[in-house]
Amino acid sequence: MNKVANRQVICQVLCEEAKKDRDIVVLCSDSRGSASLAPFAKEYPNQFVETGIAEQDLVGIAAGLARSGKKSFAASPACFLSTRSLEQAKVDVAYSNTNVKLIGISGGISYGALGMSHHSAQDIAGMSSIPNMRVYLPSDRHQTACLVKALLKDEKPAYIRVGRNAVEDVYEEGKVPFVMDRANVLNRQEQGADVLIVACGEMVRPSLDAVSCLAEEGIRAEVIDMYCVKPLDTSTLLKEAGKARAVVTVEEHSPFGGLGSMVSQAVAGHCPKKVINLSLPDSPVVSGTSREVFDYYGLNAAGITAAAKEALER
Repeated sequence: MNKVANRQVICQVLCEEAKKDRDIVVLCSDSRGSASLAPFAKEYPNQFVETGIAEQDLVGIAAGLARSGKKSFAASPACFLSTRSLEQAKVDVAYSNTNVKLIGISGGISYGALGMSHHSAQDIAGMSSIPNMRVYLPSDRHQTACLVKALLKDEKPAYIRVGRNAVEDVYEEGKVPFVMDRANVLNRQEQGADVLIVACGEMVRPSLDAVSCLAEEGIRAEVIDMYCVKPLDTSTLLKEAGKARAVVTVEEHSPFGGLGSMVSQAVAGHCPKKVINLSLPDSPVVSGTSREVFDYYGLNAAGITAAAKEALER
């Protein structure tokens, strides 16, 4: 069982790359501990900026450093980064097209018991609506490492959302099929699947688990790991959706404006068929651990299996 959280992998990659690139700077809003970036702050104090609890300043300073030639990685809890500093993300980062990577840590309902104030169930919709802003939700530690290395090679804005806890591996170390802004098709069915499951972030692993459950009932399922929510890989999506009888989307997000909305829009416009969107509800979620909340709302293998069967029955 994996015990390394995606946020820890981000720190590991940045520490390794900072050895040879002094232009890498990391900024935190009193969150170096929760972001697992304390090792970076200790090893590279001259490349680390602590703004305190001031998310708007965090993003503004990151943009200023980027305009002076630095590669800025600004980390803060996703619930605050995507709301309190939304204007700075829009104007200072995206509109100005600065080389800032915004890292939303403890995304979704990672802070389960702390309630709606600490949940980020609207961040995909908010960040995706900003021109020039890319949005990524890596599914495991191995894909996270590939993504951060790729982001270090470009100079465009991006928002990366990762959860708080370690998640079960989707890929094997050293065997991650990674192409920037291209989704991965898992458990590919060459002749087409009965149901296509499109998931992002922490929902990819339970989607894969649902494939086995569906196979026991003679249902062929295929999973797309849509880590690149924006730009959405519509080419891969439409190719696979066109061969499937129905589509199910799975996301740790509000039912509005996220992956489900984007997939539904693309499928409806090019290869119309039944799409069922699994997400968090349009209401404050129940309190509990991430696992308890997921189970409550059916964001698990059993819930995804049931949704897939419902889509086929309709």
